Amino acid sequence: MNILHYEENFQYTDRELLVLARKLGKLATYCRRLKDEASVIRVNTERRNTKKERDQIKVTITVELPGKSLYAESRRPDVIEAVDRCAEKLEPQLKKYKDKNDTKKKSS
Repeated sequence: MNILHYEENFQYTDRELLVLARKLGKLATYCRRLKDEASVIRVNTERRNTKKERDQIKVTITVELPGKSLYAESRRPDVIEAVDRCAEKLEPQLKKYKDKNDTKKKSS
């Protein structure tokens, strides 16, 4: 699993990077293919000047798996909250991907 992170008008602290890695590593428990070298997790974090303070941090996570790309986006005042919300959105997508691909293997 390769994790790529990009920041725009934002800088992660060491603590935030550790939490980010732990949360994304937790997603690997839902799908074995996420641990493969062929899979890539791309995290884009952007600080935006918005009227609503709660929308200042925008986190987009894209999970590229063999044959499928999964996507989640969240806007929150804190980067950790945004990553949490993205992980919550990705969990059902990963479970569905796993079930669909495990079914294909069993029928082959």
